[in-house]
Formats: sequence, structure tokens, C-alpha cells
Amino acid sequence: MKLNELRDNEGAARKKKRVARGPGSGKGKMAGRGIKGQKSRSGVALNGYEGGQMPLYRRLPKRGFTAPNAKKFNVVNLGQIEKFIEAGKLDAKAEITEDVLVAAGVVRRKLDGVRVLAKGEITSKVNLNVTGASKSAIAAVEKAGGSITVAQAAE
Repeated sequence: MKLNELRDNEGAARKKKRVARGPGSGKGKMAGRGIKGQKSRSGVALNGYEGGQMPLYRRLPKRGFTAPNAKKFNVVNLGQIEKFIEAGKLDAKAEITEDVLVAAGVVRRKLDGVRVLAKGEITSKVNLNVTGASKSAIAAVEKAGGSITVAQAAE
């Protein structure tokens, strides 16, 4: 093998499409744009334009609402907490707060608080202190012999 013999595998590199380079190229003369008309010219942006008719996105009614003051919670599942306890990253005997969860790497950041959901199994007896928890998560923790202190009313 010599340097002048080096090349890409067959089909690895696609040749650039060269438009408006003569009739032999197959994309000569009009460069694949057809004859005349707005779209054959440069600088055309027709997205959503319907020839002056009221566009579809304006004919349809607005729906929904995004609350500007909605709280954004970081979600953690019971199965994740159990996995971190088994790995030794969380101490089940000490109180587990949101700051402890962030420090252990269970969640990246608190946002407006941490909310516990009941996905997965929990067998350890834990004492959780979080912003929110689902009813099923509270029931699962209490069944395992632990307790959850919730800062806001459980949904």
C-alpha cells in the first residue's frame, strides 16, 4: 500500500451534486428548478403561505394554556432510591433530603423541588423529606417501614 493508493471504500463518500453546469450534468440549464415562477427564483420563503388565502395555522383556533408560574419538579422513583442505597451511595439510616439526593447524584438539580413517584420496589426502611410524593409512593414507603415528609399536599 502506498500513499497514492489510499482512498475511501466504495460508496463511502457521495459526490456533490453540481447544478447548473451544462446539459451533460443532467441538472443543467434550469438547475432542477423548472420554468419561471416564484419558486424558480432565489430568496423565496413559502412555508405556510397559501397564495393570500388565510393560512391553515391562522384558520384553526388557539388551544391550551401554559401557566407562567407552574412549578417544575425533578422526579425520582422509589426504584432509583433503592438502587442507590444498595450501591452504598445513600445511607438508609440517615434522613434523605433533596440536598442529599443531589449530592448522591440521584437527581442532577432540585428545580422547584423533588417529587417521589412509586415506580420500582423499595425494601429499605427510609426516612424521606421531599417537596412532593404520589399517594402510591407514600403507601409503598410506609409499607416498607419508612416515612415520607412532604412539604406540599400530596396529589
